[in-house]
Amino acid sequence: MPDHSPYTVELLFDRDCGFCVRSANFLDRIDRRGRVSAVALQQRGAPERFGVNTEAALEQAWAVDSRGDRYAGAGAINAALSGVLGTRIPLFVYRIWGIRQLQDLLYRWVAANRHRLPGKGGSCAVN
Repeated sequence: MPDHSPYTVELLFDRDCGFCVRSANFLDRIDRRGRVSAVALQQRGAPERFGVNTEAALEQAWAVDSRGDRYAGAGAINAALSGVLGTRIPLFVYRIWGIRQLQDLLYRWVAANRHRLPGKGGSCAVN
């Protein structure tokens, strides 16, 4: 029997990074069905809930979906978008050869430069 429960996602983010906070707030604003919950990595036990240590959590975003699948970097962002949209299409597109490599490259650039990107509050922990 197929599972018809809603697709939900938990996204691990750095609340000391203004750009990360701004991005998490944006996801919250567009998530009208409440399918994505952003969890700050500074919250006690949060990295462990996602199966990573704090160092790995500071390097990139992580997500766990309602099926128990874990995603990192651009994959985590696509999982969060899938939750917001209520369809796994962003994850399917992400799996297309060429698209994945391009998104991963762009994500790595953003992650490496996030302390230079606009955002409110916090001082990026990567500084």
